Amino acid sequence: MKKKVTAILLTLAMMAVMAAGCGKERSESGGAAAENGYTIGIQQFAEHGSLDNCREGFIEGLAEEGIVEGENLTLDIKNAMADTATNAQIANGFVSDKVDMICAIATPSAQSAYNAAMDKEIPVIFTAVTDPVAAELADQEGNPIGQVTGTSDKLPVEQQLKMIRTMLPDAKKLGIMYTTSEANSVSAIEAYESLAEDYGFELIEKGIAQTADVALAADDLLGQVDCITNLTDNTVVASLPTILEKANEKGIPVFGSEIEQVKIGCLAAEGIDYSSLGRQTGRIAAKVLKGEKKASEIPYEVITEPGFYVNNKVAEILKLEVPAELADSAVISFDEISE
Repeated sequence: MKKKVTAILLTLAMMAVMAAGCGKERSESGGAAAENGYTIGIQQFAEHGSLDNCREGFIEGLAEEGIVEGENLTLDIKNAMADTATNAQIANGFVSDKVDMICAIATPSAQSAYNAAMDKEIPVIFTAVTDPVAAELADQEGNPIGQVTGTSDKLPVEQQLKMIRTMLPDAKKLGIMYTTSEANSVSAIEAYESLAEDYGFELIEKGIAQTADVALAADDLLGQVDCITNLTDNTVVASLPTILEKANEKGIPVFGSEIEQVKIGCLAAEGIDYSSLGRQTGRIAAKVLKGEKKASEIPYEVITEPGFYVNNKVAEILKLEVPAELADSAVISFDEISE
């Protein structure tokens, strides 16, 4: 009897080992075996509206291609809350868990995810990365440097400057706050430096290292400028309510870089729709998961046409009139400030 029980236990153990070895197998193009479904780790760098919209849009884009959470998709969503160490831990954890793909939202997440996954053949699909070339995720021609691709939220800097000049014809000094360690922000600053003078602006820059620097930096910047334009800088955007409160006290307009910033109190923006950007990213991810293409075969993509967004309530508070040429072209106009 004892020998029979031992034999049964050995058989069960062997079956368990065999089952463990029959997990998701990747196709040659990097996709998981479809019959087992897919597991994606979503690594979001910070908590704010534009990145949240990217995440939800990404999930919607996958669903449009038949990859649906709860049916053939498992999601593991983690947020680094703008902490670099936590960001790296999340990436390493996803690699240890052998997820089928990492979706990295924002430049710091894309960089850490690719660094963790580059030797593991886990594809990284990024979104909300302003300059993939500067972030060393693509070459000068826009081609991936490995199993990494996605979408860029490159700012329409010239359109933004033209819009600000139209709304504030007498403004002279334009301020920007940015995080010195974020490659996306450094790249955007360079674009502003090259174009600001063409639109009659003197650019005043204020670099910060961390969230704790924002309040003092805002006080300093607001004492020197006629208006502020915001980037897609993750640390700054996460602290935007603080900046807006201080700017409102001084009657200084703050321009955003996308719809969510306008919704919560920026005056206006020539920006992109991050939900659309996320959906575009989800469709790219679906191609890789299904084995239609490797991530390394897909150049990163951008949304080429920005939209004009304006908050009429903010304009009223600042006693500004939105020029008809802009008001008529607005994709969305807000009549209140969201909390």
